[in-house]
Amino acid sequence: MRARRAVRETVSGLPREFWWLWTSTLVNRLGAFVATFMALYLTLDRGYSATYAGLVAALHGLGGVISSLGGGVMTDRLGRRPTLMIAQASTAVSVALLGFVRDPAAIAGVAFLVGMASNASRPAVQAMMADIVRPEDRIRAFSLNYWAINLGFAVSSMAAGFIAEASYVAGFLIEAAMTMACAILVFLRLPESRPAEAVKTAAASADDSVSLGTVLRDGRFMSVVGLSFLVALIFQQGSVGLPVAMGEAGFTPAEYGMAIAVNGVLIVVLQIPVTRFIEHRDPRRLLVVSSVLAGYGFGLTAFAGSVGVIALTVCVWTLAEIVNAPTQTGIVVRLSPLHGRGRYQGMYTMSWSVAGLVAPLLSGFVIDRFGAEWLWGACAVLGTVAGLGYGVLMRRVPEEKAAVVAEPEAGTRAQPEVGAA
Repeated sequence: MRARRAVRETVSGLPREFWWLWTSTLVNRLGAFVATFMALYLTLDRGYSATYAGLVAALHGLGGVISSLGGGVMTDRLGRRPTLMIAQASTAVSVALLGFVRDPAAIAGVAFLVGMASNASRPAVQAMMADIVRPEDRIRAFSLNYWAINLGFAVSSMAAGFIAEASYVAGFLIEAAMTMACAILVFLRLPESRPAEAVKTAAASADDSVSLGTVLRDGRFMSVVGLSFLVALIFQQGSVGLPVAMGEAGFTPAEYGMAIAVNGVLIVVLQIPVTRFIEHRDPRRLLVVSSVLAGYGFGLTAFAGSVGVIALTVCVWTLAEIVNAPTQTGIVVRLSPLHGRGRYQGMYTMSWSVAGLVAPLLSGFVIDRFGAEWLWGACAVLGTVAGLGYGVLMRRVPEEKAAVVAEPEAGTRAQPEVGAA
C-alpha cells in the first residue's frame, strides 16, 4: 500500500499533455535500435573497418552537436510542436534510408543526417515540458521523463541483439516506424505550448529578442553550461573509459556488461523514489552533491579489483546521475527567459553532445599515455571542480516566473503554467 501510494503521488497532478509527451519519449526510446548495433552493422554485416565505424559514429555525434543549437532556434521561432514533428519525421526518413544505402560516403552522410534529426527534438521536448508543467512539479516531471528514456533504452538495447541476428535492415525499419508513430502522436495529441509572450514577441518583430548571441553573452548561464560539460565528461566514462579500462585489466566483455547493467537497473528502480526525496530540496546542494558523487564514484574505480567492486562504484555514480539529470534541466529552465527556452535548452543539450565527442578521445589518450588510474583521478578532480562551481554560481537562483501558454488549436487544450516557485 505504501508503494502504491508513493507511485500515485509521484504521477498525480501532472497535465494530460505531459503524459502524451512522456509516451512519445518512451516509444521513441523503445525503438532506438540503430545507435546500439551501428558499429556491429558496419563491421560485421557490411565488412568495413573499425576505423570507418568510428568515423561514422563521430559524424553522427557531430550532427547532434549542430542540431542542438538549430533545434533550439526552431523551438523558439517555429514553436515546440512543429519542431518535434519535423525532427521526428526527418529522423524516421533518414533512419530508413540508412538501412539501404551501400556506398561508404553515402552511409557517412546519412549517419550525419540521422544525428542531426534525432537530436533536434530534445530542446523542443524540454521546452514544452517546462511550458506545460507547473514550476513546483518540474523536477518530478523531468525525472519521470528521464526514467522513460532509460527504461526505453534498456528494453531496446536487449531487443536490438535479437533483431540484429534476424535482420539489420529490419532494425532500421522498425526504428523508423516507431519514430514516425511519435511524430503522428505529436500531431494528433499535443497542442502548441509556446508561452503567449513569445508568440507576441515573434509577431511584433522579425528578430527575436533572444538570439544565440544573447545566450552566449549570458555569463552565468554559460558558466552552468560549462559545468554541465564537465559533469557530462564524467558520466560518459561509463560507456567509453570503463570498458577500455576493464578490457586492459583482463575483464571480459560479459563482465563489463554485467557491471554496466547495474546502471540501467538502478535508474529504473530508484528514479521515482529518489525523485520524491529530492523534489523540494535545494537544487544548489543537489548539484554540488551529485557532481562530487559522480567524480568520486568513478574515482573509486581505480581501487576496484573485481566485477563486484566495480558494480558498487557504478551504484555510486548512478545515484549521482539520478539526482543530477532532472535537477540540472530544471535549473536551465529557471535561468532562461520564457521566450528563449528553446535556445537555452539547445545550448545545454549541446554541452552533452560535445562531451560525447570529446570523452572518447580524452579517455583513450589518458589511458594510453598515463594509465586508467589517471583517468579515474581526473574524474574525481572534475567532479570536485564542478561541485565547487555549482556552489558558487547557484547561491541566488532566480525565482520562477508565471507564464501564459499560447492559445491551443481548436479541439485541444493546453495546461497553463500557473503560480511561481
